[in-house]
Amino acid sequence: MQRWRGLEDIPEGWGRSVVTIGSYDGVHRGHQLIIGRTVERARELGVPAVVVTFDPHPSEVVRPGSHPPLLAPHHRRAELMGELGVDAVLALPFTSEFSKLSPADFVVKVLVDKLHARSVVEGPNFRFGHKAAGTVESLAELGGTYDYDVVVVDLFERTDGGEAFSSTMARRLVAEGDVRGAAQVLGRPHRVEGVVVRGAQRGRELGYPTANVETLPHTAVPADGVYAGWLTVDGEAMPAALSVGTNPQFDGVERTVEAYAIDRVDLDLYELHAAVDFLEYIRGQEKFETLEALKARMAQDVEESRRLVAAAAG
Repeated sequence: MQRWRGLEDIPEGWGRSVVTIGSYDGVHRGHQLIIGRTVERARELGVPAVVVTFDPHPSEVVRPGSHPPLLAPHHRRAELMGELGVDAVLALPFTSEFSKLSPADFVVKVLVDKLHARSVVEGPNFRFGHKAAGTVESLAELGGTYDYDVVVVDLFERTDGGEAFSSTMARRLVAEGDVRGAAQVLGRPHRVEGVVVRGAQRGRELGYPTANVETLPHTAVPADGVYAGWLTVDGEAMPAALSVGTNPQFDGVERTVEAYAIDRVDLDLYELHAAVDFLEYIRGQEKFETLEALKARMAQDVEESRRLVAAAAG
């Protein structure tokens, strides 16, 4: 899969393509339907499937300080899109100048002049251009002028009659610590990533050495508490007991994400990139009366994490 940063990265002589446009944060199940239909349409026409996304998130430029917590960094989104069969991902730098493009100018500058769109696939609520003035209807009208068609894919509706799956919904569930619910929206466990940094090393002293993962800016981090999940480093996914919070036992103030790879006390992960996948919430943060009480509860958390991860593996 090709990855482009900006319009100038698109190869010379790029031919027709099928395109979908959006932030696609999380690449959740609704997004997967739209992207999947984009790939299907591309295969029908015998041309590449291209996803156009934005960096930074448009809200940060249009309304500074309103950047939402991110469900997945750009490299992770591209990886997930590649798994769905996408041929190229174009990340457009979203600037104040770019935000002022009219819907028609956006279509000409991106879809017509550079990507030579043959077909554009979107959800029914898609908006684009200055002040989000463009709609799927106006996109289709412009398609009549510029020789592309528009395919509209209905958003994924929950079978229990609840609200449609969305990034907003997934962010809310993550913030509440409902990582099982978030996984139902995303179609996989919620993941946070970062470099393993040195912490206070109290986990090692207590017999449970943890990887302190310094998360990327704007990451959607689950609510404080203890979780079961996985720690992945260099492609190896290890069952793990996970902790999010300020470590109240030691009067901590800095919020951290820590992962204990179960039974792996010999690991040296400092300065390595790690991914933490959240499977199940176990309990909230607590401050225990003694260190022995804390250690006993940690042992219980590890066994519960072991059981939950084993059950998930089938």
